[in-house]
Amino acid sequence: MLAILTNFWWLLVLIGVMILVHELGHFWAARAFDVKVDIFSFGFGPRLFGFQRGDTDYRFSLFLFGGYVKMSGDQPGELPDDPRGFLAKPRWQRLIIAFAGPFMNIVLAIAVLTGLFMVRYERIIDDNGAVIGHVMADSPAAKAGIQAGDKIVRLNGEDNPDWEAIVTTAVASVGRPMTVSYERQGHVYSASVTPVLDEKLGFGEAGWEGQNQIEVGGVTEGMPAASAGLKKGDLLLKVNDTAIHSRFTLPEIIRRSEGKPVTIEYNRAGVSHTVAMVPVFRNMDGTSRWMIGVASDVKWHIERTQLAFPAALGESVRQNRKYATLIVEMLRGIVERRMPAKTLQGPVGIAKQATQAAEEGPAAFLTLMSIVSLNLAILNLLPIPILDGAMILTLLIEMAMGRDISLSVKENLLKLGFVFLMMLMVFVLYNDIVRRITPGVAVPTPVEFRAR
Repeated sequence: MLAILTNFWWLLVLIGVMILVHELGHFWAARAFDVKVDIFSFGFGPRLFGFQRGDTDYRFSLFLFGGYVKMSGDQPGELPDDPRGFLAKPRWQRLIIAFAGPFMNIVLAIAVLTGLFMVRYERIIDDNGAVIGHVMADSPAAKAGIQAGDKIVRLNGEDNPDWEAIVTTAVASVGRPMTVSYERQGHVYSASVTPVLDEKLGFGEAGWEGQNQIEVGGVTEGMPAASAGLKKGDLLLKVNDTAIHSRFTLPEIIRRSEGKPVTIEYNRAGVSHTVAMVPVFRNMDGTSRWMIGVASDVKWHIERTQLAFPAALGESVRQNRKYATLIVEMLRGIVERRMPAKTLQGPVGIAKQATQAAEEGPAAFLTLMSIVSLNLAILNLLPIPILDGAMILTLLIEMAMGRDISLSVKENLLKLGFVFLMMLMVFVLYNDIVRRITPGVAVPTPVEFRAR
């Protein structure tokens, strides 16, 4: 019960800020054009409490997952008799009022990261470039002839991409070939790699991972690794004389050992050690395999600094542009049916992520807030009736036609949009429930991509 209340609280904090900012955008734009605002509501449904100031009833309503601004004369059936009514205003003013909500969410996303980077900015140091540390067997990368040790020097026309760009490109490229140029022993080769759908995550996977230093992330008591003396934080160097540069190298070799002894070389406090152990056959997450009881983690080399405002703003814009591109590409993949719609998350999933981010600290929570705010802006700009994007599109069409679209068409579109949104809400709630009851099903956020 406490976990549910905690998730609910952090969801309210996360969504509450974005709802408030979004609706303030509409509210301020309406006031700027002297549109009468009847209601400014945090939440939907019956009024709980609030206060009246001027023409506006500022209220909290029963269902807190949303909000709205009710302007005088904003319904298709209302006549624009009141000069302060929404429909009495020129179309260009209504267009700005409709766009102001998503615009404020974009401003919030940029402002949050800008402020964060001025306090703490983390950059992963990788002087070797995009060197591949591991290629999974039978993966798209393996079938294209790419091997561990190859260095990706060009991806889809972009020179010297970093691993964050490589992973995010693969995530959104299910069923679409990526043009890859890679360097091997001084020669450059080209290949076409088509990411396949990772059924567990619902994202694209090329089957490669960057070359990194790998450390022990955890040791299971009673397992061979614990008995051999391995500890969290030990730097893993080799397994059976094979260098360990990826989280997948050690578990893959252990799985293929068939229970035969393995030798692991590791470094602790600058001193190298070698131990031998015999894997055991165990069932983990519904899968039986050979294991030694070690979790492998990437040992990141992170530079922490503070950015001045211009640099922080520029980096925030860059990262938000990257996230926006990823969001759009994933939505495109869902529409084209290359990616499953199970990647969409509802309030339960967002609440869980909000709680996890809050536990990690302010930086993680603010980063999540920025990403979700950007998501909200993009989703609201989709041309779906009831959403801001549909109103914007309608106004643009009317401006091009020089006349209003018929009232019956608008009313039917609103009904259609309402039904669609209700079906979408039921669907994402179903997705959330499935993730909660199905072992191994998890959907990472863009914050987690760099760790893959």
